[in-house]
Amino acid sequence: MAYLLAGLLIFLGLHSIRIVAESTRTRLRTVWGENTYKGFYTVLSLLGFGLIVWGFGLARETPAVLWTPPTGMRHLAALLTLPAFFFLAAAYVPGNAIKARVHHPMVLSVKTWALAHLLATGTVAHVLLFGSFLLWAVLCFVASRRRDRLQAVVYAPGTLPGTLATVVLGVLGWALFAFYLHGVLIGIRPLG
Repeated sequence: MAYLLAGLLIFLGLHSIRIVAESTRTRLRTVWGENTYKGFYTVLSLLGFGLIVWGFGLARETPAVLWTPPTGMRHLAALLTLPAFFFLAAAYVPGNAIKARVHHPMVLSVKTWALAHLLATGTVAHVLLFGSFLLWAVLCFVASRRRDRLQAVVYAPGTLPGTLATVVLGVLGWALFAFYLHGVLIGIRPLG
């Protein structure tokens, strides 16, 4: 569990700099230079992510069960991950109405993903992992929306082709992950 905790602290800590210390982030980017800052950020993020994966894998070997969710929660989680993939696609497809409406679809994707997994799992490691990401995503979304208001950010309206591409990519990504990749990468097949 120590590796999981360390990974979460490094990964989410780095990704929380804009939430709690925007001025420090700006100063570091100025002093170190953009590329050095991004390189340092990337290396530490990868280290944190690696520790999360390794620590979570170790924690799954000897699970400490807090509760056993009803079987239906797995189906609800699978359904909730579909909008998470829409939000994920919306973060990258230009000119879509989802991003125009919600402004920070990547963060909403993480929130939806984490909530779905919290509903379907009940071990200490799962609660720690998904609960941490859910809390981070809530705080990040609030901070991002506040920053948008302060900077008077205006998001371009979405287009029909961009929105359709987002929905199609979201469905395809969800299906690929739900029916194949989740089993290969995580060892659990949510939809059999």
